Amino acid sequence: MSTLPRKITFYNGMKMPIIGLGTWQIKPEEISTALDAALELGYRYIDTAHMYQNEEAIGKTLKKWFDSGKLKREDIFIVTKLPGKGNHAESVEKYLKRSLEAFQLDYVDLYLIQGPIGLEDIGEEFLPKNEKGQWVVDYSTDLVGIWKAMEAQVDAGRARSIGLSNFNSRQIAKIVKAARIRPVYLQLELNVYFQQRELVAFCKALDIAVCAYAPLGSPGMNVKLKSLDVPVTENPDLMKDPVVCKVAKQHNKTPAQILLRHCIQRDIIVIPKSVKPDRIKENLQIFDFELTKEEVEELNSLDKRQAGRRFHLDTISWVVSHPEYPFSDPY
Repeated sequence: MSTLPRKITFYNGMKMPIIGLGTWQIKPEEISTALDAALELGYRYIDTAHMYQNEEAIGKTLKKWFDSGKLKREDIFIVTKLPGKGNHAESVEKYLKRSLEAFQLDYVDLYLIQGPIGLEDIGEEFLPKNEKGQWVVDYSTDLVGIWKAMEAQVDAGRARSIGLSNFNSRQIAKIVKAARIRPVYLQLELNVYFQQRELVAFCKALDIAVCAYAPLGSPGMNVKLKSLDVPVTENPDLMKDPVVCKVAKQHNKTPAQILLRHCIQRDIIVIPKSVKPDRIKENLQIFDFELTKEEVEELNSLDKRQAGRRFHLDTISWVVSHPEYPFSDPY
């Protein structure tokens, strides 16, 4: 069995690795160490977002690799995302150009709408707030209008493909119906406790590739969310689940490797985040074994459905009241 990452092919013929380096919560000063380790090991997909505030650091590290001749631009698959305050047709091009300037690149391989909720495009803060400390939400968000502006970025050559993140099936269907260039990809929260089977099936029926963020449960998410004034709850550690640990022992693998393997056997792309070279290496070592049918069934049984969701804003009334709040729908 091959130990190299295989690729997923989009409906438009583009290919991307089924595993990438997630960079949410990786600070700019940590990017070089993490990205150098990942590229040395064979990672070729880098996932980030304008909101992560590390695009410039990623760009500097990539330029070093390109200038050395070790890699060419076409060897790397780069995904970044339009922030919520960019969810206006007239703002899409501005934010993509800012990302490209930070990367020191002419194009990204895939550009995503990070979420369907729009914020007012005011000030320099990523989450603009009013005098009450509430996010300044734009309740008139026009998803179709934003998508048309995304299509224009493909026409201009600034994005090779375009896609979505944190959209529900109703919103995806709305985009697909109106699209001239259909989304190739949906990035969503997904792990063994929150398997999103209905939404994954919906996307696959439309030939939309699916990528799981937080496939390991995002152990450090609470610290980051608290810094954004998002209420959090304590969640169980997926990597300590008895079933996951039992299957890991059977394969002489780590629980993290089992969780990632469970996703890719469903043809779901994964973007685990780490800054530690040994963990980055470990996360890539999931192509030399296969879960049995019985093991898959055991892991499938861990699905808590909506109760397993960790990233939600249900306690923030001025966000939940937005007409495009995505998590009110069953899927």
